[in-house]
Amino acid sequence: MFSRTKLVALFLAVLVIGSVAGVATAQQGPSAGGAIVIDEGETYVGDLEATGGTVVIAGTVDGNVETAAGSVLVAETGVVTGSLEGVAGSVTIEGTVNGDVNLAAGAIFVRDTATVGGSMEAAGGDVRLDGAISGDVTVTAETLVVGPAVQIGGAMQYNAATASIDSGAAIAGGATQVDDLEVVGPPVFGVPVGQFEGPIIPAWVFTGYWLIANLVLGAIIVLVAPTFATRVTGLGTKKALRSGGTGLLLIVAVPIVLLVLLLTIIGIPLSLAGGVGFALVLWVASIYGALVLGTWLLSLADYDNRWVALFAGLFILALLDFVPFGGIVDFVVLLVGLGAFALALRGESGDEGDETVSMPDEGPQEGSPMT
Repeated sequence: MFSRTKLVALFLAVLVIGSVAGVATAQQGPSAGGAIVIDEGETYVGDLEATGGTVVIAGTVDGNVETAAGSVLVAETGVVTGSLEGVAGSVTIEGTVNGDVNLAAGAIFVRDTATVGGSMEAAGGDVRLDGAISGDVTVTAETLVVGPAVQIGGAMQYNAATASIDSGAAIAGGATQVDDLEVVGPPVFGVPVGQFEGPIIPAWVFTGYWLIANLVLGAIIVLVAPTFATRVTGLGTKKALRSGGTGLLLIVAVPIVLLVLLLTIIGIPLSLAGGVGFALVLWVASIYGALVLGTWLLSLADYDNRWVALFAGLFILALLDFVPFGGIVDFVVLLVGLGAFALALRGESGDEGDETVSMPDEGPQEGSPMT
């Protein structure tokens, strides 16, 4: 069982860090965001310290990764040249981590395409191993599943309420259950979380926190600017491709502009202020994206209710934390929300025709002068 002190310490660490919304820029130091993505073909040089609802690494991080997030995905094309440490609702490794892996999460998945160059320590509610791990493996979990594709170069120690190890699993040093096994959890940006003993905070705790926080922000957005929310929703549902393209352009261009400003002494304050501002915009855009998603789904049933759409969209995005590739879908929704938000600020709407309203020509009125 968790000690109360350790449980509160872990929950508060993720709660405080997860409350910040922002975007990963090409600079060292902690970054935060509704979605932090290292795209395929992109290389981030230096240690990446990231917090966010979703962290996706499809490119290369030439350094260590330390993250606290709702969900973390190292895609099949993703490479981390250093170590991976994280506290999250769910963590999925499909690609390569050259160093050690130290995770505490509700759900941890190491797919059969994954390669870990060092040792692995994991504390999770649901831990499933199917990839190659060069060093020793230490796991505490509620449920542990070791698949037939596993190749562990060292020994494996575990403590799990339910454990299943396939007979085809290759474990060089053998697998041993240790009832009093302790796994040292990863630090959160240099602050030790402590040791995890037994059951770990389930994924739904982290996901539930994000859902509640987003619902509160969503309610504020809808109540403060209902007309603007309707315009954004219209753009997102009727001009989804245009909105998504605009969002992708912004999420690529804005960090570049902020980085350029950061390289100049005069631009440093502007870069820092811009980073904070864009962070807030991304969080708001993720809410609009969920509203667009919910509105579109309800339209399939010919039903229209803004509040139901908001809850449905956020609830579905929360469920994606537990689905493979769910982070990618979450990112697409963010792009649509961001683009629709930007287009609405420009004055565009979701109407197909021109926005200018002209009065119909009814001919000369009675009593008017004839020319």
